[in-house]
Amino acid sequence: MSITNLVWFKSSYSSSSGDSCIEVALAPGAVHVRDSKIEQSPELALSSTSWAPFVSYAALG
Repeated sequence: MSITNLVWFKSSYSSSSGDSCIEVALAPGAVHVRDSKIEQSPELALSSTSWAPFVSYAALG
């Protein structure tokens, strides 16, 4: 899968009122993260093994 063909998913916590939120896309061996308000925003690509610690850290606020 090319990173240009990623299918992005918005958080179920996101609203349509423009709140800050992220989108994620899955690729073989990686999870891509971007700003949901700006489709052409820079992406953060995390290895599959780094995803869980990233989410745990982000949940701390």
